[in-house]
Amino acid sequence: MRYFVFKLSMPNVGSWNGKWTGADNFYCRARSYAPKSEKIKNVLASPNHYYNFGDGWGTSINVEECTAKEAARFKRISVGFFGYDWMIDEIEEYGRILTLKERDTKQGCINI
Repeated sequence: MRYFVFKLSMPNVGSWNGKWTGADNFYCRARSYAPKSEKIKNVLASPNHYYNFGDGWGTSINVEECTAKEAARFKRISVGFFGYDWMIDEIEEYGRILTLKERDTKQGCINI
């Protein structure tokens, strides 16, 4: 198995006081892949991914390969992934996080 850790940060904060309440916490997900998994090439496409929410907020996901032991440690110390697991899913599928427009188009939605 190959192990990767996805670390979440919020470099752009659009709150009234310029602070993110989760800034003092460590958010990550560790995932494992079979050595010949098609997802690995997408995960390795870039070590850094940024998503702009369009409202002053922006999140960053850093990807690093790790050992099984390190993955277990990351899982223990993480407080979750703040509900952004869908970003990892898109990195696995597309090698990047899709924009809102791309996501809406893919799902057949029209933004009005």
